[in-house]
Amino acid sequence: MLSITEENYLKVLLHIAEDSNGQQEAGTNQIASQLHVRPATATDMLKKLKEKGLVDYQKYGKISLTDQGRAHAIAVVRKHRLWETFLFDKLGFSWDEVHEVAEQLEHIKSEKLIERLDKYLGCPQFDPHGDAIPSAKGVLVTEKRKTLAEATLGSKKKVNAVKDNSPEFLQYVSQLGIAIGDPILIKKRFAFDGSMEIEIDGKTTTISQKVAENIFIK
Repeated sequence: MLSITEENYLKVLLHIAEDSNGQQEAGTNQIASQLHVRPATATDMLKKLKEKGLVDYQKYGKISLTDQGRAHAIAVVRKHRLWETFLFDKLGFSWDEVHEVAEQLEHIKSEKLIERLDKYLGCPQFDPHGDAIPSAKGVLVTEKRKTLAEATLGSKKKVNAVKDNSPEFLQYVSQLGIAIGDPILIKKRFAFDGSMEIEIDGKTTTISQKVAENIFIK
């Protein structure tokens, strides 16, 4: 049985692969930064995970998940996203509140509970942030995603996910009136700072390049 810390390391490696559209390897400093630990601390844990056959790791080299490690990581992510969906759909939590609570619930070990939770929710495919929920068989569908910053001027795109799940970002885009499924018209792009003028539900607003880079579209 894995510890919470070990599961968090595996999950971060999986997220790096997701966020980079297929990159399967990560560096020690990259992992340490995401987990807010010192590189030396990350190195010690990666050695332990290698001994358990969960990561491929060489000193000063790149780190990747083994098949066994990936299966464990997907199981944790599946629980996390199902709990987010439950909190959002059934308990009335806002989408900026669910992540922190799901971080605690994702480490519950009962497979029977998760199977029943999935069935109770109607076997959802996506969580409140638009991220794919892995199937009970451990299949995680990943696709190359474009951000709002990459959208063509004059085009109308639909929001299908957010890259930044932090409460601060989610609260901010909510104040802008942006939510999953919303169509956005790209009206102007300002060369000076990369900001954009967009139209949502008939209302025009300006967003920064950083915001645009954290909103996925289709």
